[in-house]
Amino acid sequence: MSAVSPDYGAYLPATMKAVVTIGNGGYDKLVYRDVPIPLPGTGEVLVRVLAAGINNTEINTRLGWYSASVTESTAETARIATGTTRPDGGWNATTPFPLIQGTDCCGMVVACGPGSDTNLVGRRVLVRPCVRPHGFGSPENIWMASDFDGAFAQFVRVPAREVFAVACDWSDAELATIPCAYGTAENMLHRSGLSAGEHVLITGASGGVGSAALQLAKRRGARVTAVTSASKADAVRAIGADEILDRDADPAAQMGASMDVVVDNVAGPAFGSVLRTLKRGGRYVSSGAIAGPLVTLDMRDFYLKDLTLIGCTGWDEPVFPNLISYIERGEIRPLLAGVFPLAEIATAQSIFLEKKHVGNFVLIPPPVEN
Repeated sequence: MSAVSPDYGAYLPATMKAVVTIGNGGYDKLVYRDVPIPLPGTGEVLVRVLAAGINNTEINTRLGWYSASVTESTAETARIATGTTRPDGGWNATTPFPLIQGTDCCGMVVACGPGSDTNLVGRRVLVRPCVRPHGFGSPENIWMASDFDGAFAQFVRVPAREVFAVACDWSDAELATIPCAYGTAENMLHRSGLSAGEHVLITGASGGVGSAALQLAKRRGARVTAVTSASKADAVRAIGADEILDRDADPAAQMGASMDVVVDNVAGPAFGSVLRTLKRGGRYVSSGAIAGPLVTLDMRDFYLKDLTLIGCTGWDEPVFPNLISYIERGEIRPLLAGVFPLAEIATAQSIFLEKKHVGNFVLIPPPVEN
């Protein structure tokens, strides 16, 4: 290594605590154990993980939910998890088990490999989990915690270009709510071209991505109708929703064709009605399908109204720098729903799947012993 944080002197422990996902299946596939600390190579840095957020994507990857053979919602797939190996169950077909998951990372750079900026050492950072290996002109993308080891550990090794120093008074846990949920939401709004004065319908508005999209849409000056349950309506109003639509209501019957943009990571049985809320020329944008990946699309709703359907996985270049600037200017705020020790990941994920919270859960690794 070309540089090591003074906090560690010239010494880093040989091993670290990590949660290793050993295959597709239930919580028994999450193994908390000692593993070797990865050493940063050329153009890489080693980040000490201070806090790591929990997202649907880690659960989906463990379950093999991305496989074409899976037709149920995330919650139902988790309920009937069998441990069946799904070769096409990851974001890029095959998940490289054993894998350390953890898409969200707030951490401190403690070591740099050759060719990395040594000024990063000692800085608190957020890690951009979406890597565009062939540049932003190519749609190809790989993801930390889906395609290579992530942040459910005491340390994570990442490309130096994916590390962004952030200066704010937020706690580590608060910062760890940001990368995946807010990055995904910002990417969807960026791609859809949502602008001031437009009306946007956001489904799943109490979840990590939905609540982020709500804040980010209000930041753009849009009018937001948020879909959520009655029990969470007040909390969703508190973060900026102009109107609430109950999750059990028929969106098209309630709203008519009044929306410029729909941000929908729920999909499932309500998809057709959600799509019909769009005005002529409206834009539908999605990066998920938590209520079920198979939907019924009436092509007449699509082509007779000149709609645009936008799929979002790879993040565009401005997305993450934008988020850092919003944090540092105080334009968004974290929604921290709860904090758990890293070793209690199974408990945290099971509570996460109950969907009684608003915002994000975060895991805290144990202290590093020098």
